[in-house]
Amino acid sequence: MQGSSPHQYPPADPLPDFHQTDPGPNELDPGPNEPDLGPNEPYPGPNESNPGLNQPAHELDDIKVEHHPHSQIPSTVHRFSEFSRSCPTEDYVPRNDSPWEPFRTRLDFEVAEIALEAAMTKDQTNRLLNLIHRSASGNDTFTLQNHDEVRSLWDLASQRYTKFQNDTVSVPLGNEVREFDMHYRPLWDWVLDLLRDKRLAPHFVFDAQRLSKFNGERFVRFIDEPWTADAFWKAQSQLPPDAKPLAFILYADKSKLSSFGSQKGYPIIARIANLPVHIRNSNTALGGGRVVGWLPIIVEDQEHAKKKNYVDFKNAVWHTSFYQLLASVAKHSNTGYWFECGDGIRRHLWPLILILSADYEEQCVMALIRGLKGKFPCPVCLVPQDEQSILRTHELRTSHQSEDILRTARSKLSEKEKEGHLKAFSLRNVENVFSRILHVDVHRALSFDRLHTNEEGLWGDHLWKEVKFWILDLGREAAVKLDKNFDELPRWPNLTHFSSVIAVDFTDGSVLGDLSKMIVFAAQDILTSSHCKLGQLLLRCIHYYIEFDIYVSLEVHTEDTIAAGRLALQKFSEMMDEYIAQSHPETNKNWNFPKKHLVSHAFDDILAKGVTRNYSTKPNEKMHGSLRKIYLQRTNFKNVASQILHYDEWLLTSTSMRTELDELDKYNQRDTCDPETNEALDDSNAGTSESTTIHAHLGSRQGNHSFSDIMHLHGTDRAFTDFRMKLNSFLNGFLPQNNIPLPDGR
Repeated sequence: MQGSSPHQYPPADPLPDFHQTDPGPNELDPGPNEPDLGPNEPYPGPNESNPGLNQPAHELDDIKVEHHPHSQIPSTVHRFSEFSRSCPTEDYVPRNDSPWEPFRTRLDFEVAEIALEAAMTKDQTNRLLNLIHRSASGNDTFTLQNHDEVRSLWDLASQRYTKFQNDTVSVPLGNEVREFDMHYRPLWDWVLDLLRDKRLAPHFVFDAQRLSKFNGERFVRFIDEPWTADAFWKAQSQLPPDAKPLAFILYADKSKLSSFGSQKGYPIIARIANLPVHIRNSNTALGGGRVVGWLPIIVEDQEHAKKKNYVDFKNAVWHTSFYQLLASVAKHSNTGYWFECGDGIRRHLWPLILILSADYEEQCVMALIRGLKGKFPCPVCLVPQDEQSILRTHELRTSHQSEDILRTARSKLSEKEKEGHLKAFSLRNVENVFSRILHVDVHRALSFDRLHTNEEGLWGDHLWKEVKFWILDLGREAAVKLDKNFDELPRWPNLTHFSSVIAVDFTDGSVLGDLSKMIVFAAQDILTSSHCKLGQLLLRCIHYYIEFDIYVSLEVHTEDTIAAGRLALQKFSEMMDEYIAQSHPETNKNWNFPKKHLVSHAFDDILAKGVTRNYSTKPNEKMHGSLRKIYLQRTNFKNVASQILHYDEWLLTSTSMRTELDELDKYNQRDTCDPETNEALDDSNAGTSESTTIHAHLGSRQGNHSFSDIMHLHGTDRAFTDFRMKLNSFLNGFLPQNNIPLPDGR
């Protein structure tokens, strides 16, 4: 394409001289040829054909508008009081009498507008549209008038479940007493809500079990749920013969609510170990995890920061606040509580705290130990700080021991002696709230946390960083090759695919877990014995770590898998001892940290409390996301705890009501849909006595059963309501139709 010559423009007018003197008074009167301007019309300026003729006078604050010459719009002058950037208004006639198009109707647009503003998902939008169509068809009546009515109805509906309370907690600090708000649902009242629910009643297990499977030679014990493990069995053995353990699983941890961490929450989440894992570990269904408390967060005081007394004070606030939640449970832990459950059976229930699920930092608060820098940094046993990297058995802590140490320390005359005695066992001068509950040992309740100990801890913070150290030590080509190897690994369902890893900081525990499963395959041709001897030794360590982690993650354990898992842990530890000794001169890394040691308790916890998903922090940490969403979308960012918990009450109520509605719909549709194909049946004869359509489903031959046997087996199944009458009606139609004589000719 050929270019063209630029246009030749005349030189632009010079900028006006704003310091020029005003025109004389004789020039103010408009001549006969000047237009008669209205009060809102801009004055066009001097007569261009005769600039010296009839020039208007300017007033103070007049506005002159000069347009670019290319616009070919003449300059104008406006009085200050009349100047406006807006266009002159006239009687406006809408240019479109259906501005909601391409939506078919105005209502269509307004509903879509609400869905857009609320950022509804596809499923939520479909549900809203379905409700509107139902209302329009006349099948349902819609009576809600406004948002306030909706709120009041949610408040009314949420009365069916235990509501949150707010108490003030007072804790002394030196010569002053500080107060904090503690929001909580009384834990005992919360669990009674679950126990009286008829939908959950068939799923509760109140008696300990020991399960085993015959392998052709002997019965091999297997463990999965908490009631199949040893701690549940032991707890029931300590109770009166008619008592049933009611086992709680409690979790607590701080969480960032705002993007920059300026606003935090401190939820306590409860689950019931007597329910199966598919119900217990759900976070939306009734019977799953539920926020039952909101601990106060103490703002760091620079005057007292990092002082021992202030650290003890913060721990005292935690335990004093937590007791508000546990008080109702503590009362019944001495005598038990008779209660008629949802299945109509009265049981002598005995509460106990079976599992405490938390990361290491929170476990230190729960156990009231001094943490990383203490002489004995493990909340479970008395491993010396400088022996944490060695796999070895140590004396276990017990609550009785910790209480005796605290009593002895408080009997000392001087603060120095008191502090010395507590420091010798890495304990704090605070009374533990869990000691108020009978049959609870806090050190036994604390449980191995695979997410923070393995995936994010031992692997994510240590082994993976060691891999990157040796890869980068080999140079850029090794780093590029590792990324390429990861990218070329085949894709697998439920396994993260990585296109690059070296320059990425991974924070998600599940992603880090996937990374650990693939690293040996991706790095085996880079960290070779000829190029990096220590790197290859590290890969051998990781190989045994992965084997150990796989055993830890199993959802069912047997005696054999636990023995194999212990052997894998032993091999991993031996290999790590060799790597630590050889790599220390180059890396200078200290491997004496708690997460290197905590793995030694993994299989003891499996034997005591079942498989690791029973006490995993993953289901609880997922709930932080929903709390953060409530904070961002449903609060005014002030005094957020009460607002978040109020909305959480509505969510619980909504979940329960939705479950009941779904069950009702399913029940009402039982005669209108084929149970095998889920297709609608021909209902032309429905409701008439002539209807003889029979839907039978064949199975294995059944034995003889009396009516009482059938009602006993299926008494909770609504399909068997009025079973005798239904069977009589069926036989009266079926037998004559098929030429089968009625019994005794009747």
